[in-house]
Amino acid sequence: MHFFDIESIFFEIWGYSMSYLEFFGTVAGGIAVWLAARANIWSWPIGLINVTLFFFLFFQIQLYPDMFLQVFFFVTNIMGWWRWAHPKPEEEDKKNELRISFMPIKQLAVFSLIGILGTILMGAFASNLHDWFSIVFNQPSAFPYLDSFVTVMSIVATYLMIQKKVECWMIWIVVDVVATGLYFAKGIKFVGIEYLLFCFLAAFGLWKWIKEYKSYSPAT
Repeated sequence: MHFFDIESIFFEIWGYSMSYLEFFGTVAGGIAVWLAARANIWSWPIGLINVTLFFFLFFQIQLYPDMFLQVFFFVTNIMGWWRWAHPKPEEEDKKNELRISFMPIKQLAVFSLIGILGTILMGAFASNLHDWFSIVFNQPSAFPYLDSFVTVMSIVATYLMIQKKVECWMIWIVVDVVATGLYFAKGIKFVGIEYLLFCFLAAFGLWKWIKEYKSYSPAT
């Protein structure tokens, strides 16, 4: 048994073979998102476990943009952990952590445009990985443009989450809807179910963060 091999089966349920990698990666991801929706700083260290396991998972099912995304997530989980724990004095909430805030509409529009352009560029890159680096990527990328959309917009949403911007949850809702269909199409049903739940968690996170933002007094 090799823990990081997707062929190493933890258990079977309703005819679906669950690998150790998919199960523990998914559970860690679910816990991390639940904590993030509640603005709990422990979402970041638990997220490190999730992204490490998913890196190996996505490589083995040829979702290469998603695989690269986990490297980004590993770095940003560390950055987010630090940013939330060490805000500037004027950015602190009652827990001495980074307070929740909104961003200007124009700034959100710029990030959205960056996301669209990034999706096009990464999709073109992912489409050619198996030709350019055939030794490492011996099969074509699956759904290169949809996968790239999930990857690029996840980067945008993560950056906004590091800054504790409410708008991050709006982007996560869109990303999670697309990712749900993508993962079901690739046969990793447990991850697909997780991302379906993430859609609702993202909506909860949006509501929760807006509620906390409104609770701030002018002096908070």
